[in-house]
Amino acid sequence: MLGKKTSLIGLDIGSHSVKIVHLLQAKGTYRLKQLGMNLLPPNVIVEGAIKDQDAVRDAIKKLVGHLKVKVKGVATSIAGWSVIIKKVDLPQMNEDELAANIKVEAEQYIPFNVEDVNIDFQILGSSPEKMDRMEVMLVAAKKEVIDDYTNLLKKSGLSPQVIDVDFFALENAYEANYPVTESGGVALVDIGANKMNINVLKNGVSMFNRDASIGGAQITEDIQQRFGLEYEDAEKVKLGLASDQVSVQDLEAIFVSAATGWATEVKRAIDFFYATYPEETISQILLSGGSSRLPGLDSLFRKDTNIPVAHFNPLANIEADPKVFDQEYLDHIAPQMAVAVGLALRRVGDK
Repeated sequence: MLGKKTSLIGLDIGSHSVKIVHLLQAKGTYRLKQLGMNLLPPNVIVEGAIKDQDAVRDAIKKLVGHLKVKVKGVATSIAGWSVIIKKVDLPQMNEDELAANIKVEAEQYIPFNVEDVNIDFQILGSSPEKMDRMEVMLVAAKKEVIDDYTNLLKKSGLSPQVIDVDFFALENAYEANYPVTESGGVALVDIGANKMNINVLKNGVSMFNRDASIGGAQITEDIQQRFGLEYEDAEKVKLGLASDQVSVQDLEAIFVSAATGWATEVKRAIDFFYATYPEETISQILLSGGSSRLPGLDSLFRKDTNIPVAHFNPLANIEADPKVFDQEYLDHIAPQMAVAVGLALRRVGDK
């Protein structure tokens, strides 16, 4: 199998929903075959850790059945406390030498026992300051979390082929849909239910990444606490369904409070990036994730950072049959499917 670029399902398992994208490749283009989402009960996934395997399995199986997915091979991703991503400076060596010594080299950068993690890396090139050193992107993920995800997929009747990281899935989706530009970096900001990922890319390479445990779930919790609503009712209110118990003014105040916190976090990350790379610039912020659709969020980010802001469209260069997919729906759901699209672009045998 490793010699074949086999098509895979992209399965994004978030804390709020599971999302599937299946792409077909032909003549240098990608065509959308299947796309869908199914909501999860609250707190079945917390900070990337699966707390209720049965609930998540049932949601995946229901979505696979609804979409009539025939392909069993899956690419999925993990994020949160169990994943460490660092750009490190190491002595010059070839890929085979680094692979043989990666545990020793990585130990000083990983806050876990190296025996408890799976480690991968990508050599980015020579250090711009020291010719006898090189820059390496180092990734370490807790084995127990990877095992939880692979066991979940097997219980769902699927075959885990690729375990990726959210950051890199977003990079894949970006590279497939946006041209490489020399005018500056781009900040991919993915805002989900319980996490925000910030990844600054330049020329297709990640220069800086950070995640934070904030997202749309805090809005739901604020609505619940302030108005004494059950989770399901609070979610409906957040999504714009009218309620006699919640005024528009009160809801706007909750939205503004959350959005202001998110903008502050992004501003802090960008300031840190500029302090680390004073010669670099960020020319655009692209927003993705379900919570990125919060009304006025793009304007707030633009005001706080003084950087142009747009919503990320991971389907911009992907063909979709208008007889099968409603374009208005695709435009609406696209930012939420960014990680799933990036995973669907993966193939068995890819590095």
